[in-house]
Amino acid sequence: MTGVLVRAAEPADFAAVARLTVAAYEADGQLKGENGYAEVLADVSGRAAHGRILVAVDPATGQVLGTVTFVLPGSRYAELCRPDEAEFRMLAVDPAAQGRGAGAALVEACVAEATGRGCTALVICVRAGHAEPAHRLYRRRGFVRVPEQDWSPLPGVDLLALRLTLTPAG
Repeated sequence: MTGVLVRAAEPADFAAVARLTVAAYEADGQLKGENGYAEVLADVSGRAAHGRILVAVDPATGQVLGTVTFVLPGSRYAELCRPDEAEFRMLAVDPAAQGRGAGAALVEACVAEATGRGCTALVICVRAGHAEPAHRLYRRRGFVRVPEQDWSPLPGVDLLALRLTLTPAG
């Protein structure tokens, strides 16, 4: 295994990011019965205007293996983060590339970004009953449930709040 490299997404990456994000959510069953969320996932340029899109790439081939959207409070895609916190959304790894460390590398990049900005915590929502590998990854990294922040954007879509306390850099 050659590992992965995480970098900021460039416009040339956006089509690959859109494809793999939708594919990852479909493979996990998160788009069944959804109205319009695949379009939100595929709108990479829209997300890039309101957050930071990161990609995990194969350093040997340059292939995009995974992606995540990093946001701050008050931005269009922020759902949970409070002042002095950061959030990541739409973490997705190409189903064909899972198990190579792309997800963990993207989470670490978000932790580093939030810490570098002096944030006190990093938060994320995960869908109840889906993405068990992601749930395990977040638990291993130290994210804990914050049940009082759980919410439901649509009937039948229950989102669980997770939080990682950070020690700001410096």
